[in-house]
Amino acid sequence: MELRELLTRMNADGVLYPNTDLHQAMNDVSNEARRLSAKLNTSVYTNEEIREQMSQITEQELDGDFSLFLPFTTDFGKNIKIGKNVFINSGCRFQDQGGITLGDQSLIGHNVVMATINHDYDPTKRGTMHLAPIILKERTWIGSNSTILPGVTVGENSVVAAGSVVTKDVEPNTIVGGNPAKFISNLEDKIK
Repeated sequence: MELRELLTRMNADGVLYPNTDLHQAMNDVSNEARRLSAKLNTSVYTNEEIREQMSQITEQELDGDFSLFLPFTTDFGKNIKIGKNVFINSGCRFQDQGGITLGDQSLIGHNVVMATINHDYDPTKRGTMHLAPIILKERTWIGSNSTILPGVTVGENSVVAAGSVVTKDVEPNTIVGGNPAKFISNLEDKIK
C-alpha cells in the first residue's frame, strides 16, 4: 500500500484493526521508522546531519532552525508534521500513527512522550487501535517528562508543566500541570 493511501485511511478511519492489510502496511512503515531511529541514535552527528535524518524519518524537509537532541524515537515517523524553529530535547518518544503536529517555535522538554494510540477497552478486541491526533499550536512549551495523550490540542503560547499527563485540550495562553493536567494560571499572570 502506498504511504499516501495509508496515511489518508489512518487519518480518516481513526481505527486500525489487527490482521488487516492496513495494519500490515502500518507495521511495514513502523519497521522502517524503528530502523531509522536506531541509526539516528547510534552515532554522533552534526545538527545538519540530524535534520537530514529526521527529514528522512518524517519525509518532510525541516527548516534550518530545527533542533533535536538525541536520543529520539518514533514508532511510525511518517505522520509527524514539524513547524519552523522547533526544538525537541533528548529522550523524547513519539507514537505518531494518529498524527503529531508541532507548531512553529514549539519547545519539547526532555523525555516527553506523545502517544496517539489507545487500545480498545473490550478485552476481546484489545488489538484494535484507536488513533487520535496530537496538535501543538505555535509557541507551546511542553515540560520535561510530560505525556500528551491521544486527541489533545495544546493551544498557542501555552505551557505544560514538567511531569504532567495531559488528557484533554489546553486553552491558549495558559499554564497547566499535574496528573491529570489541570489549569494553573493564565500566561499573562506570569509575564512581567
